[in-house]
Amino acid sequence: MLSTTTPRPEREQRFVEILQRLVDKSVDEYYNPYREFDWPETLPSEMMWMSEDLTSTYGTEIVNELTEAQRQQLSRWESINFYSLNVEGIRELLVEVVRRIHTRGFEIPSDFFHHFVGEENEHMWFFAEFCLRYGGKIYSGPKLNSIAHEDPRVENLLVFCRVLLFEEIVDHYNMRMAGDASLHETIRQVNRVHHEDESRHIAFGRELVSLLHADLVGDLTPGQREEIEQYLKRYIAFSLRSFYNPQIYRDAGIPDPLGFRERLLAEPSRRDAERRAVRKPLAFMCKTGIFADDVLPGI
Repeated sequence: MLSTTTPRPEREQRFVEILQRLVDKSVDEYYNPYREFDWPETLPSEMMWMSEDLTSTYGTEIVNELTEAQRQQLSRWESINFYSLNVEGIRELLVEVVRRIHTRGFEIPSDFFHHFVGEENEHMWFFAEFCLRYGGKIYSGPKLNSIAHEDPRVENLLVFCRVLLFEEIVDHYNMRMAGDASLHETIRQVNRVHHEDESRHIAFGRELVSLLHADLVGDLTPGQREEIEQYLKRYIAFSLRSFYNPQIYRDAGIPDPLGFRERLLAEPSRRDAERRAVRKPLAFMCKTGIFADDVLPGI
């Protein structure tokens, strides 16, 4: 952890050493995604396409209203929604990272940024490929307001906190599905390959966010710290709500998809699943002091 009590040169040296190890791993573990996957013509419809404990109906009484065939059909579209969220999320983070490559203040991480951008572009490709091959579409959902702040240091912190939070939430799903033997091997492989790359990106993101926060925190007023915390907590809540996409309920043939979504969101049992998905990033945000507590609005 990059402590605010550690002199900046020592923090930067630690950061340089970590970045070099991550760059070396990116080079050594590089694969060609366009040859990595042997896409089958179709995936079986009589099976789950997402680990059942990750679906938006899990743990609720509402799931008992669905037949096994309906649960399998719903899991197909929940799966397509998850990969669509990845496509849209990666597109947004790529824009922000590319804006900062070889700019003042980002001289040290720019070499890693090149690997990051290349890998994320490839992730976006294979997630989109999955969606289009097996769902015939990429879902598009509502967007959170773009990040803009009068203090560029605050804006940089918010950008890379959002990148990190997005990656950590996605990785929770990746790890579960990569290890789920009940899923089709193509689904497991997509999640496994993404997790292996994201482990480097998350390690990088935690170090960068820690460094950005350590350099900034001493200049922030209590009101500014609260503003940063509440913005990022809203982003977490927004991200979790994106998994309850009424379009997936419509495509699964569920009557009144908006009403179905509202019923699920009102289920207290869903809070446990949501908290599990963000347990690690919440703990990190609290440990670094970016968050004063782990209380999330509505979660």
